[in-house]
Amino acid sequence: MQQRSAADHPPRGSTTSAVEVRRSSRRSRTVSAYREGDRTIVLIPARMSEAEERRWVSVMLDKLAAQESRRIPGDSELAERAERLSAQYFDGRARPVSVRWVTNQNTRWGSCTPAEGSIRLSHRLQGMPEYVVDYVLVHELAHLLVPGHGPRFWRLLDAYPRTERARGYLEGVVAADRLPHLPAARGE
Repeated sequence: MQQRSAADHPPRGSTTSAVEVRRSSRRSRTVSAYREGDRTIVLIPARMSEAEERRWVSVMLDKLAAQESRRIPGDSELAERAERLSAQYFDGRARPVSVRWVTNQNTRWGSCTPAEGSIRLSHRLQGMPEYVVDYVLVHELAHLLVPGHGPRFWRLLDAYPRTERARGYLEGVVAADRLPHLPAARGE
């Protein structure tokens, strides 16, 4: 099996930092991909051209990202995720007592009660890209350290590299919700 790192394939998905393409002479038609730590492994037939390889890597990265966005973590996974994010961005100083999904937040993405150490995320975030959910978690974790939205709070959030992208995504969702819903075209 021939292996090579695919530096010319831009990484996609929120957790992928590298793509490795593995060519196999035993593989004749099928292409598959999976995550291995922070890498994505794409398995392709050895005879595939570089142009086909690029196309299939793109297709498989999109497919993996779609699968991951549909997977909804439970409350315990959400708590573990918050713990990892706190360790990564706040040296573990933000320690929530509970982190859970709630269905009664329709105007907020998340909320935090610092006195109780509780974080609640709106169920509307379920199915959104991981970096968006992570942003909301990081935002609420920051409230465990700094109340309000003053300069100190925003400096804390600067540690999360996808803050602006996630905020833009959420603003787009809100804007789309405000658009008038058009009637379906005939025949649909």
